[in-house]
Amino acid sequence: MIIGTAGHIDHGKTALVRALTGVDGDRLKEEKARGITIDLGFAYLPLSNAPTLGFVDVPGHERFVHTMVAGASGIDFALLVVAADDGVMPQTREHLAIIDLLGIRHGLVALTKADLATPDRLAAVVAEITAALDGTSLADADILPVSALSGAGIDDLRQRLADAAHAQAREKDGTEAGAFRLAVDRAFTLTGVGVVVTGTVLSGRVRVGDTVTISPSGLAARVRSLHAQNAVAEEGRAGDRCALNLAGPDITKDALHRGDMVLAPALHAPTDRIDASLRLLPREAGAKALGQWFPVRLHHAAAEVGARVVLLSEEALAGGGATQVQLVLERPIAAAVGDRYVIRDVSAQHTLGGGRFIDLRPPPRRRRTGERVAQRIALALPDPAAALAALLAVPPYAVDLTAFVRDHALPTDRAEALARDLGLVVLEQGDARTALSADHWAAFLSQLTEQLTAYHAENPDLQGMGREKLRLGVQPRLPAPLFAVAVGRAVAQGLVALDGSFIRLAGHTVRLAPEDEAAWGALAPLLGGEVRFRPPRVRDIATDTGRPEPEVRRILKLAGRMGWADQVAHDHFFLRDTVREMVAIAVDVAAQAPDGTFVVAPFRDRMDNGRKVAIQILDFFDRHGITLRRGDLRRINPHRLDLFGPPVVL
Repeated sequence: MIIGTAGHIDHGKTALVRALTGVDGDRLKEEKARGITIDLGFAYLPLSNAPTLGFVDVPGHERFVHTMVAGASGIDFALLVVAADDGVMPQTREHLAIIDLLGIRHGLVALTKADLATPDRLAAVVAEITAALDGTSLADADILPVSALSGAGIDDLRQRLADAAHAQAREKDGTEAGAFRLAVDRAFTLTGVGVVVTGTVLSGRVRVGDTVTISPSGLAARVRSLHAQNAVAEEGRAGDRCALNLAGPDITKDALHRGDMVLAPALHAPTDRIDASLRLLPREAGAKALGQWFPVRLHHAAAEVGARVVLLSEEALAGGGATQVQLVLERPIAAAVGDRYVIRDVSAQHTLGGGRFIDLRPPPRRRRTGERVAQRIALALPDPAAALAALLAVPPYAVDLTAFVRDHALPTDRAEALARDLGLVVLEQGDARTALSADHWAAFLSQLTEQLTAYHAENPDLQGMGREKLRLGVQPRLPAPLFAVAVGRAVAQGLVALDGSFIRLAGHTVRLAPEDEAAWGALAPLLGGEVRFRPPRVRDIATDTGRPEPEVRRILKLAGRMGWADQVAHDHFFLRDTVREMVAIAVDVAAQAPDGTFVVAPFRDRMDNGRKVAIQILDFFDRHGITLRRGDLRRINPHRLDLFGPPVVL
């Protein structure tokens, strides 16, 4: 169990930790010379029949509240220290407010210097403390009079902490393990060891030999060795104070900083824009309400970063109020949905409020639409499974399952469990896995077939419906690449069929009138064979066959509707099989280019059909997204290679 001290300067926090553990948390020369705590101090108390107690001793001076917040994040138990001679002081109240904002529910109050106070004074201070605790997360905390100097009450306090550690260990046994995250509060080098970082494990486990990522920098590292609770260990778990000896080609002391997060590689996705809940602390009379684009210092875990607050409601937020906001950060941080945060003013003199992160990937615009409000309501649910189910019930009805699991700091295998438990349909597209509820997947398939049925009834002579037109008419409206995956699933189920760039019902067939079919049978050979890459144009075919030019044009356009031919340029038709072959040639030309881009010449040489026709063919590919052009250079778009049917292997 990790215990964090809190309280006003000179109330005896460091002396109390020393009395409990025998360890002096002040390690800096300046701290010892001035007699005040400046940076975080750490101490440990091994217990015979309970988990080791770890102490994070924080500074009490108002100038170092930002350091206090870094130390308080991730603690399990708050030890609020109030001196009997001073009573409740300004930093007592500010530290207590921070504890409340961070949601730390377990703790007690140590009434220090009790040997210097009369019974009446102790009673008065206890009443003052009780009033200060009222309405906070420590409202029910016990108050124990102690003296670090005489030792009075120290044994009782130590036993109370041991009992709390036992109780929390039983609670944690039933909690779900997340993926590994450690908030770095120190980084240093040790002779003969190398680079070491220390911090609290926020979730998951880490073992010697594991590969980890430093976020937000993205540096890769390997855990060479570790200490948990100040003892050599093979594994560190959620709630442990750990020291990790890291190794990697770019791992140096200067590359690591307080506020970094060491985490499982799958979790690395820093963000600089976050939707969050926000509760403002009560403010003095006359204080200005918090308005749009209000500048703050944001504290999350051990990180501190400048930010702007965008209110997601119309009204400015007064002290004591609560709302949802979008936080726009000056630089990215590593975070997870549900993490607590605190905001302070830019002068670092006042703690303003805090809350929880709701969405790590919010849109920068259209923040207040009904759709976004519904999404935030769903994402604010604390249970990931409930949040996912609620999110799938609101537009756009599809969720990136990989990103959802990552942003909730869950192990990657939880994606499978969530999909199974909620009965989801998962569409895979590369590394992305998009989930839909079973009901919305059924609705998608139903609308898909209904749209095609209506289209075939109105256009019996057409082979099918264009992909984009169909995509825009079906709900849920999926992004184009994901729609292609969903249609592929429908094809596998035998509901629809792909016909080049068109989609049709699996049972739909189109036949030309007998005379038109006979005419196509006579014209098709003229477009194939050795001249397939430079077939004759409509006028030439009309001249060679003696058919009227409008009639030839009509037959070829009918063939285009059937998916048998494609009009590459005006009155210039190519057989569909030839188009597929030309796509394969373009792919091969690009593959042989050093950087994957090519100009017209090598493609023209492979086609042997002249520069003008080669350019027309490539322009046709550009229009259909087969190739992507920039200036004279083109590259292949791999997502469109099946537009005219299965790719040809040369």
